[in-house]
Amino acid sequence: MSATTITTAKEVFDLLHDDLHAIECEFGDDAISSVKAITEISEYLREGGGKRIRPSLLLLSARAQDYSGRGMVRLGAVVEMVHTATLVHDDIIDGADTRRGRPSANTTWGNAKCVLAGDWLYMQAFRVALEERNFKVLDLLIGLTQQMVEGELLQMETLGRPITEQEYYDLIYRKTACLFEVSMRLGSVLANATGEAEARMGEYGHALGMAFQIVDDVLDLTAAEEVLGKPVASDLREGKATLAVIHSLEHGSAQDRDSIFTVLTEQNFSRVTHNEILAILARNGSVDYAMNAAYRYAEKARTALTGLPESEYKRALLWVPDFVVAREK
Repeated sequence: MSATTITTAKEVFDLLHDDLHAIECEFGDDAISSVKAITEISEYLREGGGKRIRPSLLLLSARAQDYSGRGMVRLGAVVEMVHTATLVHDDIIDGADTRRGRPSANTTWGNAKCVLAGDWLYMQAFRVALEERNFKVLDLLIGLTQQMVEGELLQMETLGRPITEQEYYDLIYRKTACLFEVSMRLGSVLANATGEAEARMGEYGHALGMAFQIVDDVLDLTAAEEVLGKPVASDLREGKATLAVIHSLEHGSAQDRDSIFTVLTEQNFSRVTHNEILAILARNGSVDYAMNAAYRYAEKARTALTGLPESEYKRALLWVPDFVVAREK
């Protein structure tokens, strides 16, 4: 990252510092249960940190539309609880051993306890959201959780086989971009914005989330493990075809397709190595193809902000797509 980008990132963090601290405290309070195991697992997950990009988007959306009430702290914690619950379930489904450079929760507490802790976090998120006494908030969150569960089930049905680009885009919308979209829409709901303004914020979140996941999938293939904080190429090893892989399957040679298909179906790199897959992707320009798709979505996100009044929060929202496509982990 350039010094300019770091300065910009610091400016955005400083802009949201107090709000994010309040969300962290809210999350900590909300993660306490009378059952010790749930509290321990929830606290371990919260301490794992992460970029907190989803609650940051909710804050920026709300403040860019002149809202400054307590609701954005509550709902910021809600979207982070929902996100955390999905990560717990994902790690169990994928059999993951690490998450953000630390052992995944299921390696310490086991799958059964972590499934239940994830379920508890979902329900706790809804309990906190109820405090807003706003049916639109609940409608958005219910639709969101349904989409995310459907996305996980659809992905399980596609493991070990090639998929089309359209199937891929549908999957990443359900698994990732819908939470970005809802985070932005919740900011609008809190601000009592018009339906048109809420739609624009939702469009921004949708496009940004698509860019985020495409880059995430590229990094899974190309980043160093010590930077990524988890094993590299885990998607392909689990039988998931992401955008760069789909491109090489569609545009590579018969030998390229056979090599990729071998890894997808066998779900290991015993006969075809990770480096061989990287060479195939490079030969077909597939990583560039995927990144160009991410850049297009990033630009679509910025365009969605046309008409939003000028403010430091709008400027931050305009910067976020650059951060998403330039990140290294």
